[in-house]
Amino acid sequence: MRSTFCLKALSVAIATFSVASAASAAGLDRSGQDITAFLQDGTYAETVYTYIDADVTGRDNAYIGTDDKAYNKGNKIGDIAEDYDFFRYGVKTDINDTFSVGILYDEPFGAAADYVGDNNFVDQNSLSPRNGEGTNVEVRTESLTGILGAKFGQNKEFQVYGGPVAQRVQADVALRGTAYDRANGYTLNVNADQDYGWLAGASYSKPEIALKAALTYRSEIEHTANAGESYPFVNNLPSELGLLGTRSGDIEITTPESVNFDFQTGINPTTLATAKVRWVPWSDFAIVPSLYNDVSNLNPAYGPDGLSLVSYDDDQWQVELGMAKRLTPALAVSGNIGWDSGAGDPVTSLGPIEGYYSAGLGAKYNITENWAVSAGGKYLWFGDAEGQIPSKTVVSNFEDNDGYVLGAKISYQSK
Repeated sequence: MRSTFCLKALSVAIATFSVASAASAAGLDRSGQDITAFLQDGTYAETVYTYIDADVTGRDNAYIGTDDKAYNKGNKIGDIAEDYDFFRYGVKTDINDTFSVGILYDEPFGAAADYVGDNNFVDQNSLSPRNGEGTNVEVRTESLTGILGAKFGQNKEFQVYGGPVAQRVQADVALRGTAYDRANGYTLNVNADQDYGWLAGASYSKPEIALKAALTYRSEIEHTANAGESYPFVNNLPSELGLLGTRSGDIEITTPESVNFDFQTGINPTTLATAKVRWVPWSDFAIVPSLYNDVSNLNPAYGPDGLSLVSYDDDQWQVELGMAKRLTPALAVSGNIGWDSGAGDPVTSLGPIEGYYSAGLGAKYNITENWAVSAGGKYLWFGDAEGQIPSKTVVSNFEDNDGYVLGAKISYQSK
């Protein structure tokens, strides 16, 4: 039985599930924080490139009245989703039959959106110095994770692992157009900040049936970054309020904790089944710039805490199921389907989709005994969503949107 389902025979069938596994998901989730590189046998290294092209179009809100939830079909909003790409790297090795070490790099969270055209998210005031400028957001993060693992059990089938995480974050947001009412013209620039968190997990393997299961927890990471804000509307307020139209100071941004579950098992000597489940509590996440928040506090309806610039109502659940088939000793193909719950609807106008359904295909080819190349693609059907501003007023509607993800991987393994 062991020779029939041995991991070495099936390893070529582990094609591209992690090449394009998560993108344009709930909240700011991007890479899925995959750690499967560390779970490989022997010495292993990989470089993964992911490219995302999403088509996110909709209509602004033509409703005029006092009902914040009302919506009337307005002007067309062209594709707001900018192309987005990122890299992931991983390397691990076994010190002995008990201890393993690894280093992983990824870009876990991000956003890239840009509004253009004749709609309520572009400043159309010919007298404004920002005339023609559109709402824009760009968020980038980078994470470097060190992992130490220890195996135990009669056959070393159990492993516990953990280690520190260094994370860097920066962001730029520009709100433009009448959709944002008095916040039209608001700009936030968050300078790059690096801070630290941790990872911990446990795994189980049974080589006789090519079974591997791992549960991984990543902590939230609290950043205190320097930020600059510009809020033109403040210049119209009475001076006795003590507010100025620009402000520079610290902003606290806490990137969320997460839990990943990774599973695989052999079905027959040439077929592998996999499953991934991910949870991220985006309902706990918020970006609260101090000047923006202070101005919102002038309205008693938003007290006593004022408004966040970005926040979400729901937590994210993501599920992906796949199969891989070894066609020849060197070639395997894979397929997967996935679902992402999104982080609420209505949702922030800076990322107006409510999760997705997905279907993907991939292939892996072993160039030599140690080197392999993989490539994969995934098609995404985005959930319809209404866009809202921080006051919870509906300002847009996005329907029938889609996108695709392409990925490529080069890997090395020596057992």
